[in-house]
Amino acid sequence: MKTHELASCLPQFVITMYATEIPESLYNRIVARIRERNFNSVTDYASYVLREKLVMEEEASKPTFFKEEEIKTRLRDLGYL
Repeated sequence: MKTHELASCLPQFVITMYATEIPESLYNRIVARIRERNFNSVTDYASYVLREKLVMEEEASKPTFFKEEEIKTRLRDLGYL
C-alpha cells in the first residue's frame, strides 16, 4: 500500500481554529520562548500554555474529600473532640 493510499484510510480530524489578538510585546516574548523549546509556532505555544492553565484551574476547583476518620483526627488534634 502506498503512502497516499494509507492516508486515505485513516480517519480525518477537523480542528476548528479561532484567531485572537495579543500585544506585540507578548508576541515577541513568545517567539523568544519557542526558539528555546520544541514549539513550531506561536499558536502551538499559546495553545499549550492555555491548555495547561485550564487544567490547573479545573484541578484546583475540584472538591477535596476527606474520610470521616481523617476529619475526626484533625478535629481531635485541634482540641475540638
